[in-house]
Amino acid sequence: MRRKSMVLLLPILLFLTSCSSSNDLSNAAVQPDYDQTKKMVVDILKTDDGKKAIQDVMTSEAMKEKLVMDQKVVADTIQTTLTSDKATDFWKKTFSDPKFAKGVAKSMKNENKALLKELMNDPEYRAMMIEVSKEPEIQKQMADALKSKEYREHLQKVITETIDSPLYKAKIQELLLKAAEEASKKS
Repeated sequence: MRRKSMVLLLPILLFLTSCSSSNDLSNAAVQPDYDQTKKMVVDILKTDDGKKAIQDVMTSEAMKEKLVMDQKVVADTIQTTLTSDKATDFWKKTFSDPKFAKGVAKSMKNENKALLKELMNDPEYRAMMIEVSKEPEIQKQMADALKSKEYREHLQKVITETIDSPLYKAKIQELLLKAAEEASKKS
């Protein structure tokens, strides 16, 4: 009887062993390697559903809290980065590029304009500007600039454009007619 049960158990054991080894082989075939997994994840993230999932994660309050940086750390990092010798050299080199300098100036135009308007209303700033303009060296430089050939040519161009303007011509004509009427009334 024992022999019969062994004979019956042997096929069952063989069957179970074959199932387990085929199961191991199927697991190896099913489990992709790292490159395949990476490619699959990237493909998933590129889909509309993947993009939406990332947006949902990034807009969640918990994630926003984790992404908010300590202001002191940011301020310290910026200060050390901008004031180091390497940074000074970098900024000098970067601002020597006319395209970059133009872009920065253009992006800051409105802020600079608002700042100047605010400063012009500040009594201390106005007093300082008056004091600066009273300095003999500044007055000499301004006089030299106003006497320069370039400034005279610019002034002449502006005056010519103004006289040629239809609005200006109409205004002059109106003033001349008014003066002629007043002269005829006096006579």
